[in-house]
Amino acid sequence: MSSWLIYAGILIYMEIVFHLGCFGLVGFNPVFPLGLIALIAAIQALISGSLSRRGRHRAFWIMVVLEYLVFFVQTVYFRIFQQPLQIKIMVFGGKDALTNYWREALTGLLHASPLLLLLAVPLAGMGIWRYLTTWELSYLNSIKKLRMGLIAGVALIYCVSVMEIGKALDTLYAEEYQEFYDPLLVMQDMGVISMVQRDSACELGEAASSMWDRIWNPRPDREEPDRLLAQGGGDSSDVTDVSEPGMEQTPGTESESGSIEPQATQEPVLDTSPNVWNLDMTKLAELSQGSKETEWLAEYLGRVTPTNRNEYTGMFKGYNLIFLTAEGFSTYAIREDLTPTLYKMVNSGFVFNNYYVPLWSTSTSDGEYVNTTGLIPDGQHSMRTSADIGMDWAFSLPRFFAKEGVYNWAYHNNTLSYYDRYRTHPNLGYDFKASKLGDLSEEEYGDKIFYMEHANAWPASDYEMMLGTVPEYVNLDRFNVYYMTVSGHMYYSFSGNRMSSWHKEEVQGLDMSENAQAYIACHIELDKAMANLLEQLEAAGQLENTVICLSADHYPYAMTQEEYEELAGRDLSQDMDTYRNSLILWNAAMEEPVVVDKVCGAMDLLPTLLNLFGFDYDSRMYAGRDIFSDQEGMVVFMDRSFVTDTVAYSRKAKTTTWKVDITEEEQEAYMDLARQDVKERYNFSAYILRNNYYRLIRQCLDEEKTAENPERPAEAVLPWPTAEPVPTAQPAVGVGTIPAQ
Repeated sequence: MSSWLIYAGILIYMEIVFHLGCFGLVGFNPVFPLGLIALIAAIQALISGSLSRRGRHRAFWIMVVLEYLVFFVQTVYFRIFQQPLQIKIMVFGGKDALTNYWREALTGLLHASPLLLLLAVPLAGMGIWRYLTTWELSYLNSIKKLRMGLIAGVALIYCVSVMEIGKALDTLYAEEYQEFYDPLLVMQDMGVISMVQRDSACELGEAASSMWDRIWNPRPDREEPDRLLAQGGGDSSDVTDVSEPGMEQTPGTESESGSIEPQATQEPVLDTSPNVWNLDMTKLAELSQGSKETEWLAEYLGRVTPTNRNEYTGMFKGYNLIFLTAEGFSTYAIREDLTPTLYKMVNSGFVFNNYYVPLWSTSTSDGEYVNTTGLIPDGQHSMRTSADIGMDWAFSLPRFFAKEGVYNWAYHNNTLSYYDRYRTHPNLGYDFKASKLGDLSEEEYGDKIFYMEHANAWPASDYEMMLGTVPEYVNLDRFNVYYMTVSGHMYYSFSGNRMSSWHKEEVQGLDMSENAQAYIACHIELDKAMANLLEQLEAAGQLENTVICLSADHYPYAMTQEEYEELAGRDLSQDMDTYRNSLILWNAAMEEPVVVDKVCGAMDLLPTLLNLFGFDYDSRMYAGRDIFSDQEGMVVFMDRSFVTDTVAYSRKAKTTTWKVDITEEEQEAYMDLARQDVKERYNFSAYILRNNYYRLIRQCLDEEKTAENPERPAEAVLPWPTAEPVPTAQPAVGVGTIPAQ
């Protein structure tokens, strides 16, 4: 029994120290983790107690050192990324992290060193005790082994019962552990061991027996996309065309060139019909049979409310788009004196007062995933998963541009191979290029590299990326371009961040810490990049017929909350303020800003752009919503907190802040509906990815007639361009005057 108590005591001590060091006095639910620790300690005691004297002590030290290493790694990783380290990222991102983020790892190790020393106290204490006394781990005879086995069995039954009871009572802890596995909340609420056990089961449970899968990994069954295709008779190799029908724009709202015409004497009737296609729901339901996930998707698509067309539909039809995901970008990097171009673009064009960018598990890659797909990530590395399964991104932004004969480029001023972007972004529909090869062969990928003078600087220059890439497309009639920047990457110091050091003198006069100064300094490089981009567009005569959209991948989470609040100059503890950000959606010809007070977020970008550019799309295909639609705004966060135009709800802080005055009964009804909406958007996003469901949907589109105009034939389908860009007529310049809301 003594060895069992020692093993359990060490784990309990490490859990307490880790929780206090990483989460402070935030509440902890010990009900499940105590049972899990009892089970693990009993197994350890059985292993060591069955060996010889020397073997017992060797086994003891091996097991407790391995436990310490688990806490060691999780502590360092959490201090860097504010997220748990999951198995998937160790498998897929380990090499990337070692080659690209070794500086961050060293800094994180330094910052975490006091906590790491505290975690090591039991090991040091046991070593000293062993040296000073004659303490020995006891050998377990048959009776003691039986007793220890009984403890393990009871602990196992206890763990399963806790989860099953929690599931039956619809508790939050069971939901975040089982149905919506949230590694961060599991780690915070139930500890490191619970998170590691659940994550291991999540990744490895598919190969286990059905009994263990039911106990440890109770998720809906998955179906292989190829099997679903076989049921529907679709062509699994066809993943590039967009063959769905379109719907006509309201006559008289736009000229043939694509520009907005001045208001006529008789105001045209505004088209507010829904953005939907004629989807054969009966056929979709039939093809979706056999899987709980796909059956649910078919049912959900049949009842979800689409968004309607509005006064901004087709505003930028025929225009170019340059869409940027800005690394670590924040509102608080913008200053009129130091970043004048960003300041101008944030405060003109469309001005968004309630825009949020949530932080997801795989921070940057998941941020890109949300920005470019309009879906919520399903665990970690959703973008990479989409390439692994050959996800049919038929409804991505470049696919719509391709239908109009527009070529699609994507650029990144880092390695071609990082996060497997050389696979993921072409899968989205982009011709992807980077400034370095990474571990890819020059013979095969050498033509995907663009020149930068300081390509090996860390972080690299966004300004140099513009110099090396804009000339490739700027003189064409039409283009759709995506950038992933890197100048704003952590950490923020003048000694370890090249972009910060380049602009050190410009921020020296600011009355703030080096950390905050360095953060603003590295974003001066992003500002230079944007200024150069506008200069090159203007020189080519493309400025007024090009739309610029810029959103962050995440806020600068490498800063502590105190450091970030210093940068902001105010408290950020209320209503998810940490994630509040700026969205640039800008066109040079917009004479007056359009102020948008509606709550919106990164998940809404894709449907919003599709609406603005006048593409015929089905708004039910995305978890996000067109910002300019008449539906209430909602931003969903990783832990299923949410902000709407009515309420801000934080699961972590357990706060609900109402923005409108309604009765308690109305509040309860509203929260029930909002929570259900959040749950369904999560399910929708996860199941779409897991089942490659867009491919199935495309088989159910009526390619002959639209829902509202059965006499109109479907649009001609342009092939996906595989060689040279297809030149098209240059759109007319100017969008006219847009009144402020």
